Parts: sequence; structure tokens; C-alpha cells
Amino acid sequence: MTHIPETAVDEETPLLTRDQHKKQPSPIPWAQISILLVLQLAEPLTSQVVYPFAPEFVRKVGITHGDEARVGYYVGLMQSIFFATQAITVFHWSRISDTVGRRPVILTGLFGLCISMYSFGLSTTYWGAVFSRSLNGALNGNIGVVKSMVAEITDSTNLAQVYAYMPISWATGGTLGPIIGGTLSRPAERFPDTFGDSAFMKKYPYFLACAVPATFSAIAWLITFVFLKETVPTAVSFRSLLFPQARTKEHSLDENASSPLHIDDAEKPYPLRALLVPRVLVAAINYAGLSLVDIAYRAVQPLFFSTPISLGGLGLPPPTIGKILSFFGILNGIFQVFFFARIHDRWGTKNVFIAGLFSAIPVFLLFPVMNDLAKERGIDVVVWTVVALQIVCSLGLSLCYGCIFIYIAASSPNKASLGATNGLAQLMVSVMRALGPAAANSLFSLSIQHNLLGGRLVYIVLLVMTIGSIGVGAMLPRQVWHDTKR
Repeated sequence: MTHIPETAVDEETPLLTRDQHKKQPSPIPWAQISILLVLQLAEPLTSQVVYPFAPEFVRKVGITHGDEARVGYYVGLMQSIFFATQAITVFHWSRISDTVGRRPVILTGLFGLCISMYSFGLSTTYWGAVFSRSLNGALNGNIGVVKSMVAEITDSTNLAQVYAYMPISWATGGTLGPIIGGTLSRPAERFPDTFGDSAFMKKYPYFLACAVPATFSAIAWLITFVFLKETVPTAVSFRSLLFPQARTKEHSLDENASSPLHIDDAEKPYPLRALLVPRVLVAAINYAGLSLVDIAYRAVQPLFFSTPISLGGLGLPPPTIGKILSFFGILNGIFQVFFFARIHDRWGTKNVFIAGLFSAIPVFLLFPVMNDLAKERGIDVVVWTVVALQIVCSLGLSLCYGCIFIYIAASSPNKASLGATNGLAQLMVSVMRALGPAAANSLFSLSIQHNLLGGRLVYIVLLVMTIGSIGVGAMLPRQVWHDTKR
């Protein structure tokens, strides 16, 4: 049985000692970080591109039979199915990456993104689209693997600074995805001079919007294959993983080599049971709580924008929704790059995390305010001001991610188990993200359909959920954990 040193489960040992605070930040390996930023862009592009036209797609395929109140149910299911299938596979992908290396898993994930998005664009039925999203989630375990690579090529002196740049990918994807989805959907109608005579674009009105992120994923695959360096020094081949006898032979060759590689227990991945220690679970549970709050907001927001004013929304068309989501993406990217590291260094990891969760309270409170104003005044400058205020408040939630990533990276018992630790955390997050959109959007529809608390029950539930996540955040230690073996 693998022995876990006491330092691996010490929850209150600080990440930075007094002497370490005086260290100068290590140089950032920009060549590899830049590649990770590029390949990570593929995931937000593929997920965000469908948001502006998802409600319209559900209406057009006829699954709701014209019942507007049921749109939320089906949009939520389509959004959640990606995370449901990801939850089933993400831990295994991350665990495999500890053994075969990060590159093979990332390449598989990019391939899955590419194929699933082309498939989504060719879907003419609701269940065809659901199958495409299922394929997307099942084949893509990159989100945890990329975080592992970032932690492996950085150290405690520059990790926060690198995490300040990681949102560039998500911000760019969050900006371009909605623009692409809102602008390129139904091109035969929007651009009749160019696509008006195309029978293909008329039959598949969302293919062009989906083809852009699919093609980008293919390009990212090539960049990764050619330029990305492996960060797992003890990686074995897929062949030896599938055929144990080949692995035994490879191990024998390593032992007979002129420069044998000896690996002690501290450098080997720990089994799953050894990862179920308090600090790993606390970090993972807080990541799950944050993700549940955030994904519920991101799911309800476009549905609220597209719902008619009389039913509790703003009644905005897909291109306008795409512009709003893109505005958030631009603002979030700028804010993260220029302010996250400074805010983190000034106030500390836990304080920033808790404050970010508190920012979700005004975010949810502003939904009914916007609808009341729209009913009274129409969509005027006052309503747009409140929309902008909600977006600014939501920036606090984005700050939380960099903080919780630092906690998760520090919670791993050793460096060789970093992928499995991220995978375990991502498993919990994927479950929350699978439940979040379906539950939030279904509750949105129920609130409207049955006029529960004036159609505002969904926002009360989201507020209670936020307060619960803040309570869970109090479990995090003031000082981030540290493992002397890493």
C-alpha cells in the first residue's frame, strides 16, 4: 500500500513561509503557457456559441409544441447534458493523464470538441443536438488536465500571476462565442446576398455558427500535436496501458537502461482512496459550490433575456443577447488580466473567494428589477444601465475561479497525483454543472408557468443557494495548504 506522508494531509501548513514571501517571482514559461491559452480557448468557444440561439433552436425544432413556458426545460437539458457526460468521464481522463501524459488526453479532447460541434451543426432534431452535446462532454476531459499542466510548469511565486492570464481564453471564448452564435445562425436569412441561395444553409441554419469553433478545435489540435511539451516525466504509452504485458516489457527495458529512472512512492500517483482526505474534499466541494452558482446564473441569463417581457424577461433577439454576453467576455478578460493578481496579493485567497461569492447576491436580485423596469418603461437606457450593472457585479464570481484553482493545486497529496486531484474536483463540478442549468431553467419555467411568487421563485432559490455556497467557503483555511513533497 502506498504510504502517504503526514505533510500530505496537514491542512493548516501555509503555502508560503515567511522566507518564501521574500522570493522574487520565477519567470513565466510563456511559450508553453501561450499554447495552453490557445487550446483552452476551444472549450468556451464550443460551449458559448450555442447560448444565443439555443432557445430559438428549441422553439424551431418543435419539441415544445409551441408552449413558451416549456422552452426553459429543454434548453436546460441541452446545456446540462454536456456536463452530465463529462462528469462520468472527466475523472478517468484526468487519472489517465497522470499515467500516459497530458498531451494524449488533450489531443483526444480537442478531437471530441471538433467532431461534436460539426455534429451539432448538422442536427435537425432536438435529440440529435442532445446526442452531440453528450459526445462533446464524454470525449473532453481537458479542463482538469490543462489546470494540472499549469500547476506543473509554475510554482508558488508565479501561479497567481499565471491564473490571472488563464481567463483570457475564457473571456475571448465568452466574447467570440456569443458573437459567432448570434451573428452566424440562420445565415440564409441574415445574409441573403451570400447564403440566400444555399439549400444547405437553409436546411442546417446553425451549421455555420457551429463550424467556426469546430474548425478552431481542429487547428488547436495541430498546434498541440506539434508544439506542446509533455509535463509528466514518467508517462507511459497508450499501448502499454491497454496491454499490461507490453508495460512490463517497457519497465524491464527502463531498468536495464544505462540511466535508469527510479521513482519513489512520493513521485507515484496515489490511488483514489488516498485522495479522499479533508483538504482535497474541502477544495473540491468549494469548487463545486462556486460552479453551481455560476452556471445557474449563466444558464438563466440568456433565457431571461429571450423570454417576453410579459412573462418575466426582456424579450431580446439572439444577436442582442450575443452582444451582451460578448460585452461581459471583454470586460471580464480585461479585469482578470489587470486586477486579479493585485487583488489576490492584497486581500488573500480566501477573502477574495468569499467576496466573489457575495457578489452573486446583487446579480440575482437584479433580474426581477430589470423585468419590472421593462414592464414600466420598455427597453430604455435605464434598463440597459441595470443590465450593465449586473454584468459588472458578476465579475466578482470570475475572481473566485483563480482562487479556488490555487486551493485545488495546493491540495494534491503530491505532484504525481495532480491530474487525479483536478479530475476529482472536476467530477464534482461537472455534476453540479449538469444539474445547475436544467434545475435553474426548469425552475425559471415553473415560476412563470405557475406564477410562483409572481414568477420570482427561481431568484429566491438562487439566492439561498448562493448563501449556502458562502457558508461552505468558510471551511477553507485562511492560509493555503502546502506539501513539502511537491
